[in-house]
Amino acid sequence: MALNTLAIDVGKNSFHVFGIDKDGVIVSRKVSRAKLAATVERLDPKIVAMEACGSAHHWGRLFQAAGRAVRLINAYFVKPFVRGSKNDATDAQAIFEAASRPTMRFVPVKSLECQDLQSLHRIRDRLVHNRTSLINHTRGLLAEHGVVLPQGAKRFTVQVGEAVAEAALSDLARELFLDLLDQLGDVDRRIARVDTRLVAICRENAACQRLVGMPGIGPVVATALVAAVDDGRHFRSGRDLAAWIGLVPRQYTTGGKPKLGGIGRRANHYLRRQIVHGARAVMSQAGRRSDPRAEWMKGVAARRGFNRAVIAVANKMARAAWAMLVREETYAPA
Repeated sequence: MALNTLAIDVGKNSFHVFGIDKDGVIVSRKVSRAKLAATVERLDPKIVAMEACGSAHHWGRLFQAAGRAVRLINAYFVKPFVRGSKNDATDAQAIFEAASRPTMRFVPVKSLECQDLQSLHRIRDRLVHNRTSLINHTRGLLAEHGVVLPQGAKRFTVQVGEAVAEAALSDLARELFLDLLDQLGDVDRRIARVDTRLVAICRENAACQRLVGMPGIGPVVATALVAAVDDGRHFRSGRDLAAWIGLVPRQYTTGGKPKLGGIGRRANHYLRRQIVHGARAVMSQAGRRSDPRAEWMKGVAARRGFNRAVIAVANKMARAAWAMLVREETYAPA
């Protein structure tokens, strides 16, 4: 049996496949993980469609190596095609319907290198989250003993050792706080090792080297961009990339009357956060400069406020990054 399109509802150990052959015969069956590759080979589809979810990129690379076209679809775009109660068979049928739409947008399959780099960023994000949680926990417990320290990871790390040494604490409390500081030091060392690895990768990657020439982009932002979008060619323009990252306002337009809101939750939150941090660093230096770019930033901040100006700068940074990736150009300041 040869199918044009085969939809797969991806799971951990159980998968459901759905397809319709040229004679109108419907294929809908449950398949175990061990038998999925053999089942796809036997059905011999030209196109394999899946939701862009966990392990989808792994299966996508596997099917592409067998010479099949792979279409990954954002689960948000599959949801409207679900009919009836939700189950694996219904989900597979919805993926099939979504994949057949001529205007559907698809997610490119990540290369193994990009996925490894993105995994490194996910580990770094978890470590930073753990460090913030540990600092807040320690600060709260110290406040119960009358020791109040300023906010900010750097200032806390510098002052907490001396504060614990000078505070009037019981032996048990001092032992507990020293143990918390040991944990904090271990997390800091882990983050430093990840940062060192990212710097080394950035130095070896030509695309990252071009990106770090832009103000506000360092090794962390550059490697995060390359891990997320690779060479950027699957976006039609820098505007599309900025919208995908989540740096454009929500739009509600009806009857030809546009209504724009703030930036929404549909975004690549990690990448948006990193680019916004870079844009905030650029904005903080704008007051010391008098070039046209700095004057534009100061004008936006005066009209719309500092935070909106930061998002505007981040939007410009994302568009410029797309142009640098696609055209393989270095940053050229105006």
